Amino acid sequence: MIRYPAFDPPEYVNWQADRQILDEYANTIEAYALRRDLVRALRPAQLIAMYEGLIRNRLHDIALKRWVKQGVISKAWLGIGEEAATIGVVHALQRPTKDNEGSTDFVAPMIRNAGACHEMGMKVADMLRGYLGTADSPTRGRDLHIGDFPHGVLAPVSPVGDIMAVTAGVALSFKQRRQPRVALTWIGDGSTKSGVFHETMNFAAVQNLPMVVIIQNNQVALGTRLDQHHRSNFADWPQAYGVKGAVFDGNHVLDAYAAAKLAVDGCRNGEGPFLLIAETFRMGGHATHDEREARETFDAKLFAHYGKRDPIGMFENYLIEGTLDLSNGRRMRRTTSMQERNAECLRQAEERVTAEVEQASAEALQSRAKLLSPPSAGTGVYANEEIVTSRKLIAVGAD
Repeated sequence: MIRYPAFDPPEYVNWQADRQILDEYANTIEAYALRRDLVRALRPAQLIAMYEGLIRNRLHDIALKRWVKQGVISKAWLGIGEEAATIGVVHALQRPTKDNEGSTDFVAPMIRNAGACHEMGMKVADMLRGYLGTADSPTRGRDLHIGDFPHGVLAPVSPVGDIMAVTAGVALSFKQRRQPRVALTWIGDGSTKSGVFHETMNFAAVQNLPMVVIIQNNQVALGTRLDQHHRSNFADWPQAYGVKGAVFDGNHVLDAYAAAKLAVDGCRNGEGPFLLIAETFRMGGHATHDEREARETFDAKLFAHYGKRDPIGMFENYLIEGTLDLSNGRRMRRTTSMQERNAECLRQAEERVTAEVEQASAEALQSRAKLLSPPSAGTGVYANEEIVTSRKLIAVGAD
């Protein structure tokens, strides 16, 4: 993929695949038979869609970082380096299409899981409008926490742990209506220390809810390192709650997809909830204003370690060097010509997504003149007849 020195972490600017790490990436898929079989069943169109999702997620964040540097917005909360823990997971879900309205799965992302929004079908322009606070943004200019019920996205909340209880409520509604739908949320390693996390996991376990919780262990809670607030091993937590769970590589989009797919399918079979742990690292600060602080907080070796494991670069090299010809879907012996075809498929995919995000950014900037009108300030603050009868709420089973 194209690198952007003004916006990428320095470890990504001249990124080159490390042969040993690339071999480890390929071996990860082979380590668990069930995950391996799911990955092998993926078609070229699905793999390219995941690649596009990763690129879209990265470019969305770069667009926000550009706006910060240009003074359009003051700061942004980014997920650079963690994209695979979002994109792979969402592609394991039943996402909205024209034919499945009212039967899709639901996600409750954190703000830095923005990729969940566009992979569930939301427009990137609408996501960017949320940061600008325009009247035509999904929140009508009230909040930069973006969600959209028709697309199966619950908006994040600043007290991150609280979304656990909301997600459990959605999952409970699916169970009560006997709908084969799943509610999924991510939570940071820091927010696992909130009381609502533990209460919700216990409730979900006792009620056997169709709910998947992903602990996104990116090694830091705001500015507090993991070793300063955590003693146990997250891998032991599923057993503590009496639920099924697993650990996956949060920088490996295929491992994320396969682990999530097994959990989602298990929920549909009445085996929920599932607690998954994504091991990853955020290549920046809590937000754009404290990236220098992040560099001071962590040993440079940690940035170097994860810098070599860019989730986009690793997946790109894996697809180019693999035995699947992306142009025709056939498994073949590795040849230079096939690698060239695969590289061209990915180049075209990146070109499409780049044009899409650039257009989205331009559209969002054009909305800056559409400010929230004072008389509408109270609209949507409290439940009213318009909201209660809205198809948006009926879509998730609210009466």
